[in-house]
Amino acid sequence: MASYQSDLLRLLDERGYIHQVTDAPALDALAVKQVVPGYIGFDPTAPSLHVGSLVQIMLLRRLQQSGHKPIVVMGGGTGKIGDPSFKDEARKLLGEDGIKANVAAIRRIFERFLTFGDGLSDAIMVDNAEWLDQLEYIPFLRDVGQHFSVNRMLSFDSVKLRLDREQSLSFLEFNYMILQAYDFLELSRRAACRLQMGGSDQWGNIVNGIELARRMDGTEVYGVTTPLITTADGGKMGKTMAGAVWLHEDQLPHYDYWQFWRNTHDQDVGRFLRLFTDLPLDEIRRLEALQGAEINQAKIVLATEATRMCRGAPAALDAQTTAEQTFAQGGAGEGLPRVRVSEGTIGLVTALTVLGFVSSNGEAKRKIDEGAVRLNDLPIRDASYEIVLDQDDPVKISLGKKKHGLLSR
Repeated sequence: MASYQSDLLRLLDERGYIHQVTDAPALDALAVKQVVPGYIGFDPTAPSLHVGSLVQIMLLRRLQQSGHKPIVVMGGGTGKIGDPSFKDEARKLLGEDGIKANVAAIRRIFERFLTFGDGLSDAIMVDNAEWLDQLEYIPFLRDVGQHFSVNRMLSFDSVKLRLDREQSLSFLEFNYMILQAYDFLELSRRAACRLQMGGSDQWGNIVNGIELARRMDGTEVYGVTTPLITTADGGKMGKTMAGAVWLHEDQLPHYDYWQFWRNTHDQDVGRFLRLFTDLPLDEIRRLEALQGAEINQAKIVLATEATRMCRGAPAALDAQTTAEQTFAQGGAGEGLPRVRVSEGTIGLVTALTVLGFVSSNGEAKRKIDEGAVRLNDLPIRDASYEIVLDQDDPVKISLGKKKHGLLSR
């Protein structure tokens, strides 16, 4: 662990956020001397961000906790293009109205993690469409384009990966890294921003911005990247068999969000407590030292703390209570995901699909044949089984030990 003087880099280092830093001694000294405005960009491609973005949101939270100023940059401009970094193919382009609606929805997430306002260390949210939409092509090529070497741009891993696979990389996408570098320059001018942060896949884009600010304005700015967050089994953080783990309750019920964290691998508990909760480090060390079945208590703490931060205390308590009722007491917690059916009956295969437990009827039938499906805790092995629904009494349906839901009329 490095020896930093500033609260900012010390906090990031202690909690495991640092992968690379440009000129760490200079950034450390600057963070001791003044409030450092720092930004991360998020492309509004959906009405919600998912858990894969959470480490970056927490990075902005840590920036504010150590007395500095978070700048949330919504990619209303770059979102019209799409970041090609480590993508296999071009992303579908969104229209103006879709981008605006997504930005408004996503802001609600950030308001749970950051304090916005006019104070010195209060967070602000800006949209890079403010400056990118105003650019004129010829002046931009002349003033900014001259500072970029195509040879060097082709050498970045994010571009090389696509080219090595002989996958198409459009000129539109190729411009993304220039526009992101220009964002840093523009934020340096508009908001005295001195730091860009991001995942390790953004290193090349961040370095481009640092060099552009130095060449055009003579301004020294800095970059910090986080390690790629993978799970103990090598999977990508936030990717599950059931799909993305959305931060918005509109996209994912509180209980499912809580359960995602509760299902953390034993080896990941300490790391995730450092990254995704505000628990003191001494308490985290105590929790991660638990052995055997006791580690489950640490997972419950992780799930409840992570849910509280993202969804609020009532949602976290409700999800934890539902889990206790469902697992410890063998009941049917009211907070379980619920599907209402207009008819009086529904096929067991259809029920598994509509609850999102399986992705196809074929998978549902296989699970039923394996004896993994239960109704009100009784195993059902008949794929043609019809569930009769009562108006007042919901039916609990379970797949394996971890997936539970309620069906009602």
